[in-house]
Amino acid sequence: MDRLNSAGGSRSAFRGLAWLAGALATCAALAVGAVLAVFAAATVVLIALMSSALLALAGVAMRAKRTVRSRRASDPDIIEARNVGGHSWVAYGWNERR
Repeated sequence: MDRLNSAGGSRSAFRGLAWLAGALATCAALAVGAVLAVFAAATVVLIALMSSALLALAGVAMRAKRTVRSRRASDPDIIEARNVGGHSWVAYGWNERR
């Protein structure tokens, strides 16, 4: 009975060529993996930068909102109105004289 994995004389040249092709394919796979890893790391860094900028802008907006609210509360000529649904508004402070 013949063995299927026996090394024949005519296949020795192809074995070296297959080994070289396998080594080249391994190097190509490593290069593609390295590029993808760098791309993923850059994406994570970009997301971190954008989220920190978003948090900074939210902090500035909240500080500005508090500043506007405190100035508005100190003015006695301004009344407050709130929307209670649809086109209905309720005004507060218009009947109080200070």
